[in-house]
Amino acid sequence: MCERTRQRYGHSEGHTEVCYDHTGRFIVTCGADGDVRIYDGLDDDDPQSISVGEKVYSLALKNGKLVTASSNNTVQSHTFPDGDPDGILIRFTTSATHVAFNSSGSRVAAGSSDFVVKVVDVSDSNQQKTLRGHEAPVLSVAYDPKDEFVASASCDGSVVVWNIDEQTRVVSWPLLQKTSDVTNAKSLCRLAWQPGRTAKFLAVPVETKVHLYERGSWDHSSTLADDQVKQLINVVVWSPCGRFLAAGCVGGLVMIWDVSSKLCVKSQKQEKGFTVCCLAWHPSGTEIVYTDTQGSINLLDGLGTSTSSSTSSITTKQVLEQESAQDYDDLFDEDDDGLIEEGLGDTKSPVKKPTMAVEDDDDDDFLMPATGRVRNRGTFLDDDNSLDTGSLKLGQDRFGDDDDTGSAVVPAAAPLPPLRPVYEGPLPTPPQKAFQPGSTPTHLSHRFMMWNSVGIVRGYNDEQDNAIDVEFHDSAVHHAMHLTNSLGHTMAALSQEAMLLACPSTDELASKLQCIHFSSWDTVKEWMVDLPKGEDVKALCLGEGWVAVATSALMVRLFSIGGLQKEIFSLAGPVVCMAAHGDQLLIVYHRATGFDGDQALGVQLLQLGRVKRQLINGEALPLSPRSYLCWLGFSAEGTPCYVASDGVVRIMNRSLGNTWTPVCNTRETCKSPSDHYWVVGLYEGLQHLRCIPCKGSRYPPTLPRPAVVLLPFRLPLCQTTTEKGQMEEQFWRSVLFHNHYSFLSSANYEVDEEAQARSQKEQQEVLMKMFALSCKLEREFRCVELSEMMTRDVVNLAIRYASRSRRMGLAQRLTEVALEKANQDRGAEEQEEEEEMRWSSGTACRHPPNIQHQQLKEEMEGGEDVQQEEEEEGEEAMETTKRVNPFAKEAGSSVKQSVMPTGPVGRSNPFKVSNSGIPSASSSQGRVTNILDNMTSSKKVTPLGGSAGKMSKNTILRPLAPRPKTKTQSTLLQMSSTKSSNKKTQESTELAADEPKRPDVPSPTPPADDAENKRPKTGFQLWLDENRKTITADHPNLEETGIIKEAMGRFRTLSAEERLSWTERAKGQTGSTAEQKKRKRPEGGEDTENDVVEAENGAKRKSFDPSSKLSAFAFNKN
Repeated sequence: MCERTRQRYGHSEGHTEVCYDHTGRFIVTCGADGDVRIYDGLDDDDPQSISVGEKVYSLALKNGKLVTASSNNTVQSHTFPDGDPDGILIRFTTSATHVAFNSSGSRVAAGSSDFVVKVVDVSDSNQQKTLRGHEAPVLSVAYDPKDEFVASASCDGSVVVWNIDEQTRVVSWPLLQKTSDVTNAKSLCRLAWQPGRTAKFLAVPVETKVHLYERGSWDHSSTLADDQVKQLINVVVWSPCGRFLAAGCVGGLVMIWDVSSKLCVKSQKQEKGFTVCCLAWHPSGTEIVYTDTQGSINLLDGLGTSTSSSTSSITTKQVLEQESAQDYDDLFDEDDDGLIEEGLGDTKSPVKKPTMAVEDDDDDDFLMPATGRVRNRGTFLDDDNSLDTGSLKLGQDRFGDDDDTGSAVVPAAAPLPPLRPVYEGPLPTPPQKAFQPGSTPTHLSHRFMMWNSVGIVRGYNDEQDNAIDVEFHDSAVHHAMHLTNSLGHTMAALSQEAMLLACPSTDELASKLQCIHFSSWDTVKEWMVDLPKGEDVKALCLGEGWVAVATSALMVRLFSIGGLQKEIFSLAGPVVCMAAHGDQLLIVYHRATGFDGDQALGVQLLQLGRVKRQLINGEALPLSPRSYLCWLGFSAEGTPCYVASDGVVRIMNRSLGNTWTPVCNTRETCKSPSDHYWVVGLYEGLQHLRCIPCKGSRYPPTLPRPAVVLLPFRLPLCQTTTEKGQMEEQFWRSVLFHNHYSFLSSANYEVDEEAQARSQKEQQEVLMKMFALSCKLEREFRCVELSEMMTRDVVNLAIRYASRSRRMGLAQRLTEVALEKANQDRGAEEQEEEEEMRWSSGTACRHPPNIQHQQLKEEMEGGEDVQQEEEEEGEEAMETTKRVNPFAKEAGSSVKQSVMPTGPVGRSNPFKVSNSGIPSASSSQGRVTNILDNMTSSKKVTPLGGSAGKMSKNTILRPLAPRPKTKTQSTLLQMSSTKSSNKKTQESTELAADEPKRPDVPSPTPPADDAENKRPKTGFQLWLDENRKTITADHPNLEETGIIKEAMGRFRTLSAEERLSWTERAKGQTGSTAEQKKRKRPEGGEDTENDVVEAENGAKRKSFDPSSKLSAFAFNKN
């Protein structure tokens, strides 16, 4: 009998009521959110909303008047369907709880929590009658169809019938459980009078039964009950014909009884068991709409309750004969709802065999993806109540003779077997219709035809006007436009170059495509194209200098922005939507038929620049189960992305093989299940989603102009509440949303190098924090895994951190990782040099091979920067930023496995052997200097060919200016020098290429300070050098600035004598340091010469022991 159940969200969680208008077209609801919503059918995604108060407890609709009982102690009136306020009918001292019209709509009865019932004339609110006698808040009221009585139920446990004119109590029944307030009542006890002129019974829900009292005598006539009813009945309502009674229970059960036979003809159980708040029959009697405490609106469809007595008699045998005539292939008809809409839902269903009731835990299995409607399983599948006698009786009421004596009840014994097999597999999902991203549905009279990052296109189609308004976010692009929509355009696309409009075909006119090219320098800025007969525009988009149009003929037509026809190609299925950005075209289409609510969509990504190619060809578009596509587009940086109906936002990850990664779920930020976000744009650099909040709807209204909100992104990683999970999410989100830099550079777009450097720095800082956390948790293997994702310089910092944390085994493994990364960088630089030589062929080479070979030998042997007179300007630029090997060894040891030649963009060798004869001190110095100098020079430019390669070459030949980021480097690496010394270090580094020799000293301070700075150390600096390890051990998370502040505080706590002694020691050390420099300088030069000779002779040295590598990280007790 009940063919399907459809469901949608209506209001926020709480008490919700519903009713039909007299035509059955509109569904009106109210809820705990204080709004009244008017739906033009259950599938209306843009209902009219009326704000009544904080909470609305009840509503009634009659003769164009909509009255509501709200928490502001009033019963208000509004016009219908306009929703304009029409005054206050009744005032109470407390909240109004229930309201009801009389049969003519001239009077309203209302109950409240102040124990009284009032009856008022709609035309004159001064004519009121007050019925007093209840001793507790009133639960419900019901108006007698003959306008003589009013029945009311109260929390005092009584059900009372009142005489309206005399304002007296006629009869009272103590039937209910007593409670103190409506909110504490276990049942709302919604009463119902039998409609029609007879008005024979008053139905009263009493616990799990319904009592029928005869009007006039007020005797208990009969009781309706069923074994399925296990919980209290909350509400009852009569069918329009007065022959059936529907009841809604606290546990979510809906029952329908045939009053004459006292049999239950249908029962429907909500899967989640929410309490049924209100029931309403459609005026035709073919469906019931009801609401629950979750705020959902549910529809029971396909009820055969016609009261016509002229329907021809159809027996069960005739039903089976009609059914056998249907072909089995009809199971997969495009629209299986046609059976019910044509009134054949009961006759076309097969005779059903008794089966065991199996509850399905997933109520979403029945939801259609596009509308939230429940799918028609009743045509093929069975339910657990199909064979009761009442169902057969109801079927005869619809198709059999309906005389005054009534029809005999057909027994349910021995049903005939079905004449064809019953398909019990998954049902096909109706395909999603084509739509334009950034637009609202076409059936709305005022709608958005397009909302994107360029502007807004609004369409108006009403009795007064049929026009299109165009508004640009930036008025510098173009001024606002107002166009007359004489052709009936329904689709639009907008870019900074043009606006595209399209209309469907009619019987007389073909589908047209109109372009307004407002950026053209020509005087004629419009062009129009007619599509071939029988071909309609289904989707369109605007790229940079081109137009794409998808048609109903499964084709995509390309045009130039000036109207020139270009390529045309076919699609593998009906188009769903398209989007464009620059030279990229993204198409989504139906690749197959989906089942069980899933859409089977395919995606195609093409590049339509000078070199046309297809990046994605027909791969499946990932969607959540039982969801559909809501929005498709590109980020502002040009990365494809889309939004599904379940609120999940996905973006393409180019670094992972063009896969799709979920980055946000808009449903998590919705306050109510009925609220949604309408997406208008996505920005990777700012990492936020631009969208419009829609309360109780999926689409925003055109007026007033909706406000745009920003939603942050968050990857759905595990355990994001922990510190580890938060840092992991931050790192991978940063990596994902900065992949566009490499894509833009490969496409020869300008890239913000500062922003790219900031993103890389941010990622490396997060990795270092995760490394420190893993060390704290003694997860050394995880530390090595993290080091694989670090740059070479940050690995050096991690080695320093591990050694200071006394994790020598971890430091040794990190050293191996650093060597491996050095070899990788060397290979990449060699490849760069080969590409540069390829592009520079035919021109004078500014790097003679013998000089490059000599330079490579010097770097392999770790020699000093020996300047040769024959070196030219390009070689000087390559030598500008040479640095000391952080893993320095003795002069006689081999370092061939860590060879790292200076790169063309200022990359230096971090493994250069120091010429000092003191391995411990000098290696420590070298490591510090290398870390500081290389922290911001890790960026690597890979020539891509063409102009990109030439740009790289020009960059190589131009002398590189040192990068002024010493302060940042000091903060990251805890450099033990002041700001003034850092500046001095930077200045001296610029002259590094011109100095023939670099002295080395055994002081633990950075060599740049001793070799280049002439300023003597102060007593505080000397004290800081010896106590830095103690401060770092006490405060391992402090940066360099924090360490200096902490040291200054401790130094001030010393006595005056101690501070004076440190100052004297600093003065005495200055002379000895200078003398030591003079002694060391000849030795350094001699060692450099020996290193070069040994490198030229190719002498093989003994490999260095790994344990001696770690000596550089040993703690200095002195």
